[in-house]
Amino acid sequence: MMFAAAMLVGMLIDAVIGWPNWLFQRIGHPVTWVGDLISKLELLWNTGSAQKRRISGGILVVFICLLAAGPTWVLQSLLPSSLISAVILGVLAWPLIASRSMYTHVQDVQSPLDAGDILQARIAVSMIVGRDPNQLDHAGVARAALESLAENASDGVFAPLFWGVIAGLPGIAVYKAINTMDSMIGHRNARYEDFGKVAARLDDVMNLAPARLTGLLFALVSGAFGEAVDAMRRDAGLHRSPNAGWPEAAMAAALNVRLSGPRVYGDTVSDEPWVFADGEEARAETIASGLALYLRAVFVCALGLLALAVI
Repeated sequence: MMFAAAMLVGMLIDAVIGWPNWLFQRIGHPVTWVGDLISKLELLWNTGSAQKRRISGGILVVFICLLAAGPTWVLQSLLPSSLISAVILGVLAWPLIASRSMYTHVQDVQSPLDAGDILQARIAVSMIVGRDPNQLDHAGVARAALESLAENASDGVFAPLFWGVIAGLPGIAVYKAINTMDSMIGHRNARYEDFGKVAARLDDVMNLAPARLTGLLFALVSGAFGEAVDAMRRDAGLHRSPNAGWPEAAMAAALNVRLSGPRVYGDTVSDEPWVFADGEEARAETIASGLALYLRAVFVCALGLLALAVI
């Protein structure tokens, strides 16, 4: 009950103020702190044979997870089970919930695209996806924004809340540490294929339940529950990620738009299958509808946390 109340407090603070730029300029952000440490250790440890890289990457994962879990567990264990403690934990969890920034980043793509400024829309979408924005037309930019919204709603909002409800402050801190490691070193390329393998696999495991719950949440608030569930059953497995396909398929069906498909990363063309292939092409208006769907999902999630907190 206290953990659910704490996550609700953190969620409400984030919804109201996010992580203010003036605060970021002064102290950075917990994720950037961890990211800086990961970068430094990666430069030192990501050397040698493939086997050595895998072992060193595993050691990095254990070290970062212990660093995230230890102080937060000690602090949480010192707090009594009370409303004041829930508020304290919520304030500490607040930086690890990215519901407001997720909305803002996607809206930053939608606004110029809606105004016909494809160049500015490409710049904005390049901040949230890894593919080459110069290869994207209007529909490609809109698809990229919606895919990022669907995947990061799970990774950046609902999964942290899920693990926060399960294990409190250590749960959300360890999850964010793992997710940060995956985003930095969990890539399938020559540099990270071996070193980031443990981080990538652990991130997959941590997101198994949250990704599917996010898909169900999108389906629930979509007004097209049956179609969204059918799309998840049929198309989620087509995605290159074992988890991202679930919220993506649900959002695609909810908005009647096709997502994923072929895309360009640098000089490489990734011939991905379509998710909800019979859907329409994405447009700027579709992004607006996706943001509205996202807000409804966040609201229902908040109601769920409130219900858990008062049980």
